[in-house]
Amino acid sequence: MINMIWAMDKNNLVGIDDKIPWHIKEDLLYYKSKTNGQTVLMGDATYYSLKGYYKTKPLPYGKIYVATIDKSLVIDGVEMIYDLNEFLKNNKEELWVVGGATIYKLSLPYADKLYISFVKGEYVGNRYFPTVDFSKYNLIWENDTEKVRYTVFERK
Repeated sequence: MINMIWAMDKNNLVGIDDKIPWHIKEDLLYYKSKTNGQTVLMGDATYYSLKGYYKTKPLPYGKIYVATIDKSLVIDGVEMIYDLNEFLKNNKEELWVVGGATIYKLSLPYADKLYISFVKGEYVGNRYFPTVDFSKYNLIWENDTEKVRYTVFERK
């Protein structure tokens, strides 16, 4: 089972460089409630961005996979993925894809569930989520709040 989780504004914006362009505490808590202790997949830039927030603490995940095209890159404490398509094609465990933009784009064809936080408003940034063909998914849950519309889509 491959789950993808992300927040985006109305223009599919997900980031500014390697940071989130908004700070919405309720959405951070939602993200943590889904991913804490879970097996996650992220790109190397996302990994280093998160380490900027968790300077002296370990990241709050179970197993961590870091995907990169740099075959010389090795990060202690994580499993490196150098062929993302092969990894996703053969994945047998529950996995949460947590970013960044390139990893989302490459993982989308393999995703079983999409956990999307639609952030209300328009923000400035330079990292965008690819267009999702929602005709391939059913909306199975949503919760609309003042700042975010939370949704879960499942592949048909």
